[in-house]
Amino acid sequence: MTPDGRHGTVTLVRHAETEWSLSRRHTGRTDVPLTDSGRDKARALAERLRGRSFDRVLTSPLSRAAETARLAGFPDAARDPDLMEWDYGDDEGLTTPQIREQRGAGWLLWHDGAGGGEVAGDVGARVDRVIARVTADDGDVLVFAHGHVLRVFAARWLEQPARFGARLVLDTGTLSVLGYEHDVRAVLSWNVG
Repeated sequence: MTPDGRHGTVTLVRHAETEWSLSRRHTGRTDVPLTDSGRDKARALAERLRGRSFDRVLTSPLSRAAETARLAGFPDAARDPDLMEWDYGDDEGLTTPQIREQRGAGWLLWHDGAGGGEVAGDVGARVDRVIARVTADDGDVLVFAHGHVLRVFAARWLEQPARFGARLVLDTGTLSVLGYEHDVRAVLSWNVG
């Protein structure tokens, strides 16, 4: 618990818009920059986060997340490799319809994983390490990362399987807050643009 007797919160920020997020391409390890519109939205996040203090600020090492953190007013965010986006392997840069053309109409990343890349449980294991670190001191934490890894983060926060993240839609440049309700992990707000 924090010094004032409450559990800390974890504020999740999905990086702002990129050309690939705009075209709904799976963007895992390819280091795609923010668009001009994305940079504007990242700067707007600074106003929404102003006045809040965080005991720890983390970012994925990929530039789209780190730049969002910088433009939102957190240039010293610590880079955490466990916050990298899902490794999409052979599916990198493809849209869901393109992948389904190759792997079948029923393909779903959350159940089938990425060809030559990670499955949901792999991402869940990385996220579990981050959750263990950020809850160790129970302070308020700010995390800048990517759509799928943050959806897995929320699923694991709720003590659900990683694939539960399929049910948590998350837009670019949005804020979500995880915390507690009567000592039970909960979603306090989600996908606020």
